[in-house]
Amino acid sequence: NEIVSTENITTSLRFEGALNVDLNEFQTNLVPYPRIQYPLVAYAPIISPEKAMHEKLSVEELTQACFEPKNQMVKCNPHDGKYMAVCLLYRGDVVPKDVNSAILKMKEKKQIQFVDWCPTGFKVGINHQPATTVPGGDLAPTRRSLCCLTNTTAIKDAWIGLDKKFDLMYSKRAFVHWYVGEGMEEGEFSEAREDLEALVKDYEEVGESALSDDDDDDEY
Repeated sequence: NEIVSTENITTSLRFEGALNVDLNEFQTNLVPYPRIQYPLVAYAPIISPEKAMHEKLSVEELTQACFEPKNQMVKCNPHDGKYMAVCLLYRGDVVPKDVNSAILKMKEKKQIQFVDWCPTGFKVGINHQPATTVPGGDLAPTRRSLCCLTNTTAIKDAWIGLDKKFDLMYSKRAFVHWYVGEGMEEGEFSEAREDLEALVKDYEEVGESALSDDDDDDEY
């Protein structure tokens, strides 16, 4: 809860910044298709007050950290997927020059892969108000922070994990009687399971279309 409350998604509604991002822009920039609508959220830095004195993260280090598995709010490996869009929301002591440099270095090192039909895919927001932390909490106050929202095929791993957990519990009909007793029909469970499986295939098709196009290019 503390991390969620610290994230920068609504900051532009409350504070002035060099590059403010309106909430409507998230839908415009992050959602290419109606079904492909689930952002993967990452946050950096996640450091305790005890380590705060030793951590002086640059804009480049913050940016790279938000593409590492340990900084994701959903359990998945972003390196396993292809990106359709990236929205970087900086707070605090950040200037556009440093942001552009950090993005350029990531592109040069090819640390992340985009689908072929969205080769650039970066949207940037900068707000000069530092993130507010809870006094005595687990997160240390920092000069700068970054919340990263991405649309990536890697998030399908989360849906696959949910499928496995559902199958395990539903095979034993665990807790089903409680839901049926409240008015649900048992068929709704199967429909929801099929819809989630279809969602996984939708994300796989987006990634595979990009891979097939890359293979076609290699033939020439």
